[in-house]
Amino acid sequence: MKLSQLIGKRLQIGEKRAREQILAGNALVNGKVFLDPHHPVSRFEEVICDGRQAQAATSRLFLMVNKPAGILSATSDPVHRTVLDLIDHPARATLHLAGRLDRSSTGLVLLSNDGGWTSLLSDPARLVEKVYLVGTDRPVPADAADRFAEGFWFATEGITTRPARLEILEERCARVTLVEGRYHQIKRMFHRLGGIRLTSLHRERIGPHELPADLAPGQWRAIAGIN
Repeated sequence: MKLSQLIGKRLQIGEKRAREQILAGNALVNGKVFLDPHHPVSRFEEVICDGRQAQAATSRLFLMVNKPAGILSATSDPVHRTVLDLIDHPARATLHLAGRLDRSSTGLVLLSNDGGWTSLLSDPARLVEKVYLVGTDRPVPADAADRFAEGFWFATEGITTRPARLEILEERCARVTLVEGRYHQIKRMFHRLGGIRLTSLHRERIGPHELPADLAPGQWRAIAGIN
């Protein structure tokens, strides 16, 4: 919402009077004078006009959850428990997700009430890395890393997947790093390797945010250090 609209509505003085107050230097956004009536204001900013508070700043929330299997990556569901049901916070209803996981998958899910932050992490053009620990029902072939780096043709979407990194850790265990998130992408990629099926899929990292070793399944915590 632009500054003049917010002040006019919240202080019930009308947008014309709000513009006059702004141009007279009587509007403060986070303690600084703003002279542009069209300046966009988010709900995370405090707005004061002529000594009156038009808007209190809402605190930004950045949380991580270690999602267990069987929990939905969603904010609501009429049948199944969701990641929001794991969070004991008075503002949990304002949260939305950056990075979903299948119901059977486990690991890192990020949530925030700041849509700009979650959009940046979810935007395919940003090439944000997502790292997964994968268990398989049979040995991972030696050429799997080369196949993942080349990409796979997905006829349904009409695309070739972006190059991905695969590191074989054990005979039936690998670490995969992606910069995209197509529908069941990792499962489909492994299935192209002679019909391999996944026995587990656990997300360890999204961009710079890594799942802490001491965050148990079902637990959540705030992410510190984000401005």
